[in-house]
Amino acid sequence: MRHTPHYLMTDPDEVRRLIRENPWMTIVSSPPGSGIVASHYAFLLDEQASTGDEIVLIGHVGRPDEQAHELGQHEVLLIVQGAHGYISPSWYEPGDIIPTWNHVTAHLWGTPEILSDEENLEALSALTDHFERRVAEPRGLHLDPEYSRRVARGTVGVRVRVTRVDARAKLSQNKPVEVIERIIGALESDGPYSHPGLAREMRRHHDARDS
Repeated sequence: MRHTPHYLMTDPDEVRRLIRENPWMTIVSSPPGSGIVASHYAFLLDEQASTGDEIVLIGHVGRPDEQAHELGQHEVLLIVQGAHGYISPSWYEPGDIIPTWNHVTAHLWGTPEILSDEENLEALSALTDHFERRVAEPRGLHLDPEYSRRVARGTVGVRVRVTRVDARAKLSQNKPVEVIERIIGALESDGPYSHPGLAREMRRHHDARDS
């Protein structure tokens, strides 16, 4: 990411929160002779392993993506994209004309560990249960274990122990309080660039900064 040290997120708890709220990630790798490879999958934070400064992710890829990335043989980059959106200069002071794009983003590096078939099935079950818990009548892999095992053979489970983090929260920190409040109000409105999620991130960040 662009070198912007004043936007750095250095609190592991905040990075973990970003991961929990944004499980859909982009995997990027550059295997020798293959160029750049990118894929998109959901990952969960391994809550038991992610303590202190540690961040561990559990997920899977569909075959043959594990071969395309050569998973387990080298480091990969996982991109976590949180709330982001256009910030109009019309929300600034009179005379300001330059817009920007606010965002909360994390880049995570680590070498994936390939899970066993049983671990992969457990990871797939956990992933399904994680999202189904919000559904009125949730369904899970336990309802048909044999079918679930057959489907799981088309996937490869991975565990990523994150060794390096570059996380940024660019949320109009360079603007005065009254402008920040105006931006948040515009994002919370029903205007063309409405984005309540980004407004929540801005309010959370600025409330924490001012407390």
